[in-house]
Amino acid sequence: MTRFLKMHGLGNDFVVFDARNSGLKLDSALARAVADRRLGIGCDQVIVIEQARNGADAAMRIFNADGGEVESCGNAARCVASLLMEENDRDRVRLDTAGGLLACQACDGGMVSVDMGAPRFGWRDIPLAREADTKSFALAVNGETLDASAVNVGNPHCVLFGTNAEAAEIETLGPAIERHAMFPERTNVEFASAIGKDRLRMRVWERGVGITRACGTGAAATMAAARRRGLVGDKAEIVLDGGVLHFAWDGKGAIVMTGPAALSFKGEVDLSALERAA
Repeated sequence: MTRFLKMHGLGNDFVVFDARNSGLKLDSALARAVADRRLGIGCDQVIVIEQARNGADAAMRIFNADGGEVESCGNAARCVASLLMEENDRDRVRLDTAGGLLACQACDGGMVSVDMGAPRFGWRDIPLAREADTKSFALAVNGETLDASAVNVGNPHCVLFGTNAEAAEIETLGPAIERHAMFPERTNVEFASAIGKDRLRMRVWERGVGITRACGTGAAATMAAARRRGLVGDKAEIVLDGGVLHFAWDGKGAIVMTGPAALSFKGEVDLSALERAA
């Protein structure tokens, strides 16, 4: 049997395996089986903590529910950081991910902040299929033309600003944009609208997952895109389906995200049985 933790950040939920000393081998098929909400444990992403690389305190691998391995996950970073800080009685840790190093720090009220690094806006950095102004470009989807922004915060994002994020057609636009020809590596999709001074409402379609209650990198991408467009200042709150994340970005350096991390339960699973079932 293999031990796991079920954790979440604002309802964006994870199955977390600690493979630092276990030699756990997790591939895409097994990750997909674990994430299955009917036949497996069920989650948005499967997280594997591994031995540190590049001077970090630990490495973190991230698998989406469809089994695809991805670069970064802000909500999962807060969860893993909270575990490591408690384990080592420290208030700061660094995580190595495929999207880069993430510096994490404990904050008041049980919150965790994550230095998400500097957002990238070059069209090749997203990447896009062709040159475009990533601050605002026309994206033809399902017979309509949308005003889109694009940003990479360790993984690719397409942000759409509208008058009412609540009414956005996420179920149809989300999958169409995720696999749009403009995004050769597919993309996460954020639907955002202003609901007050320096306060945004955002809903998300995650690449390889679908609609989720929260997405840390998606919220960071929305902060970056909104700041570029002059919709928010250096600090903003972003309200997701699962709750609120706080952001700081001066338009130059790294974006800092602050939010909660929660442990739902601990358990054990027979991974070989899941493999057979899959």
